[in-house]
Amino acid sequence: MNAHENPTGEVRYDANGLVPVVSQDATTNEVLTLAYANREAVEKTLQTGEAHFYSRSRDELWRKGETSGNTQRVVEVRLDCDGDALLYRVDPAGPACHTGERTCFFTSLSEDGATPSEDQPHLGRTLTRLAGTIKERHEEMPEGSYTAKLFGRGAGYIGQKVGEEAVEVVVAALQDDRVAEETADLLYHLLVLLEERDVPTEEVARILDERHR
Repeated sequence: MNAHENPTGEVRYDANGLVPVVSQDATTNEVLTLAYANREAVEKTLQTGEAHFYSRSRDELWRKGETSGNTQRVVEVRLDCDGDALLYRVDPAGPACHTGERTCFFTSLSEDGATPSEDQPHLGRTLTRLAGTIKERHEEMPEGSYTAKLFGRGAGYIGQKVGEEAVEVVVAALQDDRVAEETADLLYHLLVLLEERDVPTEEVARILDERHR
């Protein structure tokens, strides 16, 4: 048998009973963290659907976000080809890094040393973050918030705003002016409408994925 094959699909823990785990955003595919898990952590993850790891420094099991609230709902657990590493595909609720950064991999390394990475804007990542903010506004309804005001007016009004923004995108496209700005307004109002109607963005992504195949 090839040394790199793992036909049984079993997790191969190291001498300390641990396996490295890469946490990846299931929507944007961005790598979030690298941690370790023992057998109990893996079992807890599979049973609860929440990311569990094993802290080598504290020598204990821990659930991601148990103190910060920045949990990671596990969409899928994948095993690599030779069984000695795992991939958690997750839906993160907040930053993954204890520093408050979205990902632990926010530093670029080059011959000149380490510098903070300046990521290019990513539409999927931005929309996911925006959808989370909109959900918070819907739950908290803070005074003075434009988003909260939209929710207060109801689905009919929000739908009307979506229609207005769609027309403005068409007009901008015909005039070859402000297309990006008007598209941003349309996407924002669409996300508000989805939240109002309790339609998960993941459901929209699923339909798009199916149509793309």
